[in-house]
Amino acid sequence: SKFLPYFEFVTNSTLLIYILKEWIGLDYHCPNCVGSFLCVSLTIFFFPPLIWFIICLFCNICLHIYKRKNGLDDDFSNKLWDNGRLMVSRIISMYGKLWHGYEVHGIEKIPEGPGLIVFYHGAISVDYHFFVCNLYIQKGRVSYTVVERSLRLQLYFKLLTAVHGGREQCVEILKKGNLLGVAPGGARESFFSDENYGVVWGNRKGFAQVAIDAKVPIIPFFTQNIREGYRTLGTTWFIRWLDERFKLPFVPEYGGFPVKLRSYIGDPIPYDPNITATELVEKTKIAIEMLRDKHQKLPGNILRALLERFDKHQKDD
Repeated sequence: SKFLPYFEFVTNSTLLIYILKEWIGLDYHCPNCVGSFLCVSLTIFFFPPLIWFIICLFCNICLHIYKRKNGLDDDFSNKLWDNGRLMVSRIISMYGKLWHGYEVHGIEKIPEGPGLIVFYHGAISVDYHFFVCNLYIQKGRVSYTVVERSLRLQLYFKLLTAVHGGREQCVEILKKGNLLGVAPGGARESFFSDENYGVVWGNRKGFAQVAIDAKVPIIPFFTQNIREGYRTLGTTWFIRWLDERFKLPFVPEYGGFPVKLRSYIGDPIPYDPNITATELVEKTKIAIEMLRDKHQKLPGNILRALLERFDKHQKDD
C-alpha cells in the first residue's frame, strides 16, 4: 500500500517520542512540553506570513488617514495621491529590504512605453509587490496588476492599481501606454507549484492574446527563492485529494522566512504580428524557465536561501 511508509513513519516517530519522554522524564518535569513545542512550532511556521498581511493592513490604514486628511476621493489619477502612493511604496520597499534583502535586477530592460510583465506566482506574491514599489520609487512608473478575485484592503490595492477585469480592460490599459503585470498560473501555480519551480499554466493563453491585441512586448519576470520564503501545503496528498473533490479556494501557507529574494527581469519578447497566442505562450514560458534555470538552484532549499543573505557575490545579469 502507498500509505504503508506513512504509517511506519508515524509509528516510529511515536515510539521515538515515547523513548525520549521516558529517558528525560518529560512527563514528570514538564507535562505540557509537547503542547508547548507544538505551539511554538506552529507559531514559527504559520505566524510570519501574517506579518505581511499586518503590514498591508497598516498601509491601508495610513492611506485612509491620508485620504481623509487631504479630502480625496477614489480618483487615483489625482496628483495628490502621488505622495500617498510614494509613502506606501517606501514602507513596502523597506520591509522587503530589511526582511528579505530584496533586490531587482534588469529594471533598465523595461521599455519606456507599454509592456505586459509576466511573472511566476509564488505561494504569496510579495516579490511582485516589492518590484512594483521599487519601480515607482526608482522610475516614477505605475504598473497595473491583474488579480484573480476581489481582495480586502481595497484602498491599498486600488492605489497600487490592482485590476480585476477581463481581456478588454487589460488591452485598454496597455493601449494607454501603461505597464501591466500578470501571473498566468494564478492561484493554481501559487497552491501547487513546489521547490522545483514548475510553471503551472495549464491551457491559459489569454495573456498572450492580450499582448497581441495591444501590440506590446512581453517582459518575463522571475524571483529567486520566492518558494523558499513562502510555501504551501498544496503538494501534500491530502490537500490534493481535497482539491480534486472540492476545488479549494485556498490552501494553508507557511513560512515568511527571511530568505534572500532577487527579482530578475528578462529581455522583452517583441510584438510579432505573425505569431499566434499559442506560440507566444510557449515562447514566454521558455523565457521564464530560462531565468529560473539561470538564477535558481533546483530544487530550492530554505537553509541555502537563508545563507544567501550573506552571499556577497550577487548576480547582476
